[in-house]
Amino acid sequence: MMNISEFQTKDIVNVSDGRKLGSIGDFDINVTTGKIQAIIISGPGKMLGFFGREEEFVIPWRNIVKIGEDVILVRVSSNTGLE
Repeated sequence: MMNISEFQTKDIVNVSDGRKLGSIGDFDINVTTGKIQAIIISGPGKMLGFFGREEEFVIPWRNIVKIGEDVILVRVSSNTGLE
């Protein structure tokens, strides 16, 4: 069992190209089943929710390869706009 706060401290790394994508900003949860549908990665340039809008990148739960102690490995194609 893992708390949501523990997820948010882990770095997200794309196994397709080795890039660090950021960290989890939010979750998409199915309220009927209570299961996580996707993780949402906040785009760069926003500071604690202030100073304008930022882009968010949604990674479906099925794209998570492995959850480790310090990182979450995901597989996303390079043309998803995650930079």
